Amino acid sequence: MTLPDSIALRLSGMFTLVAALVFLLIGGALYQQVEKGLGLLPEAELDARYSVLESTVGRYGTPEHWVKINNKLRLLGEEDKRIRFWIVSGDPRFEYGNPDPQIRAFAEGSLGKRDLKLAAQQYPMKVLVSQFPAKDQRPPLRFMIGIDTQTFYQTQHHLLVALVSLAIVGVVLASLLGYWVARIGLKPLIKLSDEARRLTPPRLSGRLQMSPLAPELSQFVRSFNATLDRVEQAYSRLESFNADVAHELRSPLTNLIGQTQVALTRGRSAEHYFEVLQSNLEELERLRSIINDMLFLASADQGSKATKLTSTSLAGEVATTLDYLDFILEDAQVQVRVDGDAQANIEIAHLRRALINLLSNAVRHTAPGQVINVRIEALGDQITLAVTNPGDPIADEHLPRLFERFYRVDASRSNSGANHGLGLAIVKAIALMHGGDVFVRSDRGVNTFGIRLPA
Repeated sequence: MTLPDSIALRLSGMFTLVAALVFLLIGGALYQQVEKGLGLLPEAELDARYSVLESTVGRYGTPEHWVKINNKLRLLGEEDKRIRFWIVSGDPRFEYGNPDPQIRAFAEGSLGKRDLKLAAQQYPMKVLVSQFPAKDQRPPLRFMIGIDTQTFYQTQHHLLVALVSLAIVGVVLASLLGYWVARIGLKPLIKLSDEARRLTPPRLSGRLQMSPLAPELSQFVRSFNATLDRVEQAYSRLESFNADVAHELRSPLTNLIGQTQVALTRGRSAEHYFEVLQSNLEELERLRSIINDMLFLASADQGSKATKLTSTSLAGEVATTLDYLDFILEDAQVQVRVDGDAQANIEIAHLRRALINLLSNAVRHTAPGQVINVRIEALGDQITLAVTNPGDPIADEHLPRLFERFYRVDASRSNSGANHGLGLAIVKAIALMHGGDVFVRSDRGVNTFGIRLPA
C-alpha cells in the first residue's frame, strides 16, 4: 500500500522552497560581505602607494631631482600594469604621464578618491587625487594615482556566478532528496505494523513516528502512542510495585524465618516459644500493614476516586484524629494547636487516614516539649491543610521526593519499626483521589507538610 504521490510532491516542493529561501538568504549575505570587502581593496592599495610616494614627491622642487621622480614612477608603473600615475602642474617640466585634457579636467576636481572612466577601459579606475604646494622652482601640482578595478569587478562577477550556480545545484538536490525522503517516509501501514510489533515489554518506551505521515495516519499514530503511554505507565507502576514489595517484605520475612529457625534448633521452654510467637506476630502485623498500604496505593494508581463524599468540618476531623492519637502525643510529650476551619467535600475515612499519617510524621520528628501547628485555610477555590512542626531542616534535593513510596531522607532508617516509608505516599494518593495535591516546605528548622483540596 502506498500513499498518493501528490503528498510526496507537496513535501518535495516544500523542501525546495525552504532550500531556495535558505540559499537566497545565506548567498545574499555572503555576497554583500564579499562585495564590501572587494570594494575596500582598491582604496587600501591606493593609500599604501600614496604613503610610500608622498614624501618623495613633496620633498624635491628642482628639475634635476624631478627626473629621478619620473624614473621611479615609470619603474613602478612597469612593475604593476594596473597602476598609473599622473602629475599635473603649470610647468611641463614638473608633469608626468602625458596628461590629456580629460586628465587635466579630472585633476581640477575635488581631492580624494574618485572614479575615472577612460574610453579605452571597460571598468572605471579608482583614482586618488592629492595636491602638493609649490617648492623651490616647482609650481603647485596635482598628483594622481589610479588603479584598474577590472580584476576586482571580475572577481565579484565570478563570485556571483558561483553563488548562483551553487544555489541552483543545492535547490535541485534538496528537491530530489526531499522527494526521495518523502516517498520513504510515506511508506505506510506495514512499517507502522512492524514498529508496533516490536513494542513489547519491557521495551515500551518506543513510539510510532509522527512525521512525515498523512493526516489520517497521524491521527491513528497519535491515538496509538497515547495508548502506549498509558500502557507504559501501568507497566512501570507494576514493576515499581513488585520491586517495592519485594524490598519491604524481605526484612520482616527474614526476621520471621530466622527467629523460627533459632527456636527450632533445640528444645525451648513454653515461655521462650511464647516470646518467639509474640515477636513473629509483630512482624506479621507489619507485613499486613505493608500489604494493605500497597494494595491501597495500587488502587489509587489505577485512578480510583473518592466517591463517598460528605461536607465536613476539617477542624472537627483534626480534633477526632487528635483524640485517636492522644496516647502517642502524650508519650512524645508534644502538643498540637489547630488554627482555622473550612468545610470540604471529603471521604471521611480516607481523610482521617491522611491526617493520621501527617500528624504521626510530625510527632515522630518533633522534640519533646514542642508544639505542632495545624492550620486550615480557604484560599479561593482551594482549601489548604498544613501540619507544621519544628525539626531538623530538610535539604532542598529531598523535598520533591518525600511523597514517593519508600523514600526516606535518612537511608539508614530503612525498614525501621512501623515506619515503612508509605505514610506520605498514602497522603498524596488520598489528596489525588479528592482532586487535590500535596506540598512540603522546610525553612529555618520549621517543616510543613500538607494537602490542598478543592473548595
